[in-house]
Amino acid sequence: MNKTIAIDGPSASGKSSVSKGVAAALDFIYVDSGALYRGITWQALRKGVDTTDAAAVIDCMESADWDFFVQDGAATFSVDGDVPVQELREKAVRENVAHVAVIPEVRTFVVDSLRALENFGSLVMEGRDIGSKVFPDSPYKFYLDADPEERAMRRYRELVEAGESEKAEEVMESLKKRDKIDSTRKTDPLTVAPGAQVIDSTSMTLEDVIRTVVNAVTEE
Repeated sequence: MNKTIAIDGPSASGKSSVSKGVAAALDFIYVDSGALYRGITWQALRKGVDTTDAAAVIDCMESADWDFFVQDGAATFSVDGDVPVQELREKAVRENVAHVAVIPEVRTFVVDSLRALENFGSLVMEGRDIGSKVFPDSPYKFYLDADPEERAMRRYRELVEAGESEKAEEVMESLKKRDKIDSTRKTDPLTVAPGAQVIDSTSMTLEDVIRTVVNAVTEE
């Protein structure tokens, strides 16, 4: 029987690294739910759509041809035949995805698409509403968190490694802004799902967090 592990948390809380590690340890399929929101944002931007115009974003999303598949142990997708990877990490996408992610119709499309991925097998899915909205009945729900300063430094290091030049203070402000948008949006706000195990990773190593999740899933 397929299992779905839901891993939620704010930006730079370690969701991606932990989810990939857990998926590898358990031989599950890794799913980055945020990639789909970024994919919709990327599609809108390349079509010249104003991401603050909800109706235009919805029309752009619905008129695109989406295809989902598994590649190298991870669920991914194509948009009109193109498979965006590095494009999803571009600064313009990062700066606009919050506008797109609050649109109820976008969230419905993403939730339905994510649920359909269970047809591929057991999943480790990271996001902000996986345990609370996408798979609320999963017995394997986790919420990762860390001090804002630690999360800002993690994101800053990621950006430096990627060749970006944002200052640490700018990253902190960006994280605060995204946290506020995620936690106060009307549709599926960022929250700790009922029954989720909260893990504060501020002073934990990546291996410690992965081990905590794997042990919780396998000790049943």
